[in-house]
Amino acid sequence: MQSNLHDADRRAIAAMAHAASTAGFVLDTASVRRTSSRLCLSVEHGDYNGTELFGVSVDRFIWCAYRGTDSRSVRLFSASFAHEGLVEFTLNELPPPRSPSIKGTWARFPLGVAHVLQESGIPLTRGIEGVIYSEIPGGGMSRSASLSINLILALLDVNGRVMDDRLRVAELAQAVENRYIGSPCGIMDQVMILFGRAGTGTLFDPSRQEVSHVALPESAADFRFVMLDTGTARPGLEESTYRIRRQECDELVRLLNRAGLAVRTLAEVSSDQYAAIQCGVISVPPRLLPRLTYLHEAQLRFPRLLDAWRRGDMRTVGGIFRHDGIGLRDDYQVSGPELEAMCDIARTVPGVWGERMLGGGDKGASGAVVRADAIPALRDAVGRQYPARCPSYADLWSIHELSLVDGVAMVEGGMGRP
Repeated sequence: MQSNLHDADRRAIAAMAHAASTAGFVLDTASVRRTSSRLCLSVEHGDYNGTELFGVSVDRFIWCAYRGTDSRSVRLFSASFAHEGLVEFTLNELPPPRSPSIKGTWARFPLGVAHVLQESGIPLTRGIEGVIYSEIPGGGMSRSASLSINLILALLDVNGRVMDDRLRVAELAQAVENRYIGSPCGIMDQVMILFGRAGTGTLFDPSRQEVSHVALPESAADFRFVMLDTGTARPGLEESTYRIRRQECDELVRLLNRAGLAVRTLAEVSSDQYAAIQCGVISVPPRLLPRLTYLHEAQLRFPRLLDAWRRGDMRTVGGIFRHDGIGLRDDYQVSGPELEAMCDIARTVPGVWGERMLGGGDKGASGAVVRADAIPALRDAVGRQYPARCPSYADLWSIHELSLVDGVAMVEGGMGRP
């Protein structure tokens, strides 16, 4: 999909031109693709548990300016990680998956993309030269998924490969993190970005591998999605509570199977089965029951959220978003003190219809569904209260208003645009 140039693209092109000069690249005629961030409305942490998912792609982007090379060499420079210098490798000489030598570096993403594509039987005869620029802030907004998707599409492009199956691209991007990097992420982020459309929500049913779009009616109240960046640095999912929750959910499925419940995921636990588990007829460790409670109750709320979205009732959408956040905090126990400080503050502002932590948890960002005219009051409340509650991050927090956009787009004219 082609996209007309707007202010964010102009900033990105200027930043990438500077980065190209720093790296010694000539990218005046390079192609430019941008990939978005995403906001999951429900069910957060549901993808690896088999629940339906609903979310939107939003206007915080990663851009990649690139051109193919006549060799199998890859040379990439990130304006966001300039201190790591130029990433250089050849497509036939890659470190093994989860190599200690690349742990914590941004280089593990292009290396992982090259590894996964070739491991999947996709021949790569041409390398790539390019620069990356990101305006996706904080944790919880899917920077890793957006970057992996952008790099996959760029390498496919320069090798003359067209992959129309976007679910396959999502699976490849997930494999970069799962198989190469060692991050236990699900597939929700990748799907929400690849299928994201301006003005619509994306509905994904993993059990059927079906994606559909639900338009937001023009009659919807004037609202904004808002990202509340706590200023905290979140570790990769492989080193977070997210990993522990995945292990707990897998353990719970095994225990339920042993008890005679033929379920593949926790999403398949019926209301009758859940009631039997609650009252002890089916025994599970008490530490695991709250994880199932969050998922069960979030699934019960899910149809109401979709109905409210279709009607443009964003107050109800926000209320369900808030209830999900309480479940993530109390039952799934994947939030963190700074995330909840942002939520506590937002909850006091009239016109904030809902708020909760975003993404993997622990650190990063919270989000809110906000009546448009309440944005100034929200900014003021966070500015006054958050530094006092979290003094270590007093100068690091930020607030971002988000709009619904296409998740993937080529910037018309590429680096040749003024």
